[in-house]
Amino acid sequence: MIQLSELVRYCDELLGTSGFHDYTPNGLQVEGRDEVARIVTGVTASMALLEQAIALGADAVLVHHGYFWKGEPLPVTGLKARRLSMLLRHGVSLIAYHLPLDTHEVFGNNAQLGKRLAFEVDGYAEAGGVPRLLAFGRLDVASTPGELADRLARLLGRAPLHVGAGPRIIRKVAWCSGAAQRFLGEAVTLGADAYISGEVSEPTTHEAREHGIHYFAAGHHATERYGVQALGEHLAAKLCLEHRFVDDPNPV
Repeated sequence: MIQLSELVRYCDELLGTSGFHDYTPNGLQVEGRDEVARIVTGVTASMALLEQAIALGADAVLVHHGYFWKGEPLPVTGLKARRLSMLLRHGVSLIAYHLPLDTHEVFGNNAQLGKRLAFEVDGYAEAGGVPRLLAFGRLDVASTPGELADRLARLLGRAPLHVGAGPRIIRKVAWCSGAAQRFLGEAVTLGADAYISGEVSEPTTHEAREHGIHYFAAGHHATERYGVQALGEHLAAKLCLEHRFVDDPNPV
């Protein structure tokens, strides 16, 4: 068991939240009970995730996608009111880390995705003004586009959408989880044969074809399951907490 304030302070320091200008507050978003013995982690703080966390007796929920996004309506009504009421009524805290959990070189979404795909990481590059956001490296075994698509499908449990046209054999890759298709040009600059992200937009197909690169849209939710899960496992071991990762499936 640990004080909520100590848990949040440890996570903030570990992930270096003070160095980010994000679209949402990082760290404690909803304050619940003072002490934390059991945490539930997940990708998005949906009502389904909150309900499962409460059923599991969680003191705190730690997610990648929390609340209070820049540009969203301010009134606490409707869906927002129901979610906040659920947390406050049960004394459960909500802790969320967005960009800090994308970029961390151990517990980040990109680091964990690359690790689970057995990529050889060469480094992390700036993208969209965010340092260390775009990962790049090499396949452990050079592969055809079809073989890389199969590798993604086996890990993520869903077939990726493959667009564009690049080399017949893929050796160099770049990747960024979530909705990072707009960084395709940065992947090209890094010399990647293929770029992997979560989502795809209408222009992405044309850009990938004209750049001569393979693009794989592997799922926003699917590519962002592993960072928060790894962080939760670390917190459980380091701080003697009970941890449970709950997956609320999302086809996007």
